[in-house]
Amino acid sequence: MSTDKKNRTVSHLMIWNELKWAPSEKQLAQFIHLQELLKEWNKKINLTRLVDGDDFWTAQVCDSLLPLYEELQHPEVSHKYIDIGSGCGFPGIAIAIAMPNSDITLLDSSSKKTTFLKEVSKEIGLDSRIKVVTERAEEAGRNPIFRSNFDYAIARAVASANVVAEYLVPFLNSTGQALIFKGSWSEAEQQILKKALAELNAEIQRTHEFILPNNRGIRNIIRISSINKCPHQYPRSIGKPKKQPLGY
Repeated sequence: MSTDKKNRTVSHLMIWNELKWAPSEKQLAQFIHLQELLKEWNKKINLTRLVDGDDFWTAQVCDSLLPLYEELQHPEVSHKYIDIGSGCGFPGIAIAIAMPNSDITLLDSSSKKTTFLKEVSKEIGLDSRIKVVTERAEEAGRNPIFRSNFDYAIARAVASANVVAEYLVPFLNSTGQALIFKGSWSEAEQQILKKALAELNAEIQRTHEFILPNNRGIRNIIRISSINKCPHQYPRSIGKPKKQPLGY
């Protein structure tokens, strides 16, 4: 075995150990194919710089799955996920690979990115479980097809937590959870988020700090659950959640 391949194997083992989960041969092949497709599409449109080596495996794959470490212990359970601002497909496609009985909706406002997401989903054999939607979160959250229809609504680094909460909570069913992926997290941010969630009939279930392997830094995951049905006026019209954020 070459030195490079040995290093890759060690790096992968660190990731799987951290997740307390390991992919099947088929799932590993799907991740590798996804990496190849990302590199290919990156030449056409600017998707992400995190496509090579540890950038891909730790900063993309592990970063997408670590917040769902509890769900990964029971990957056979069927859930409905929506990934808001899916971009280059993380965390949504990674979740679709790891959770073979779950359905994933990938939402992004960029038609270039959703074209990529549709092609990649088909190429790696996930198009039967992945739905790709070109729409703003503010519009989709009012659409009865999507509103109150998901077990998990997820967003990774699209805006401040109080803004993201207004995007996510309207998608949750009565027992659903919203997961917000953050880097650093402060008590001040938590208080603002609590106030915003009160407007949305939701609450922080818990926060959890993770340390990514391979010296990739700290991640904080905020899990949110609904207390009651999200008020009909949320999400507000396009741009308003960012311009006039809740929680102040």
